[in-house]
Amino acid sequence: MIPIKDDIPHEKPPIITTLLIVVNVIIFFYELSLGRELNIFIFRYGAIPYKIIHEATYPTIITSMFLHGGFGHLLGNMLYLWIFGDNVEDAFGHLRFLFMYLLWGIVGSGLHILTAVNSRIPSIGASGAISGVLGAYLVLYPRARVLTLIPFGFFLRLVALPAFILLGFWIILQLIFGAASLAGGASGVAWFAHIGGFFMGIISGIAIKRRREW
Repeated sequence: MIPIKDDIPHEKPPIITTLLIVVNVIIFFYELSLGRELNIFIFRYGAIPYKIIHEATYPTIITSMFLHGGFGHLLGNMLYLWIFGDNVEDAFGHLRFLFMYLLWGIVGSGLHILTAVNSRIPSIGASGAISGVLGAYLVLYPRARVLTLIPFGFFLRLVALPAFILLGFWIILQLIFGAASLAGGASGVAWFAHIGGFFMGIISGIAIKRRREW
């Protein structure tokens, strides 16, 4: 399922959401310019669980959040950030949203590291942080309608789904694939980064929702 747009207009210009997208795109095009040096760059700035635990390469948890492995990886992440980030930024405020975005990414990476302590494979991408955005959005706007492209065999159909159905289905998939990866299923995706970021986003969303209601 591919979300296209939601029905909640932003109240203020999504400055941080836009800035994050621009930074991610610029860094991605810098990656493309590296040619044969790209692999070295990824291993230097990607989050490698084994090195983080044994060599304390903690800054890579942040740098890895701005690297992507291909156009599809980048476009998917930025699409989700653009659709859901503006409203979450409205709720949190610009600077708090930036702080929480980084925190969601850190928590997501942390859970991935705990479930893959001996992995020497770099983990890259904004997925953990954006999963936090999704978790917060689910709490804050559960009944928002999200226009979603859904494949039916060889056909595609646009359906307006409630956010709680779309995002609920999304996190169920992450949990299933995460459990499969623990059982030894081969995967190049850091499922637990998604899971960790998402549930931290839920916690953050509950906190900010209660604060707004007081």
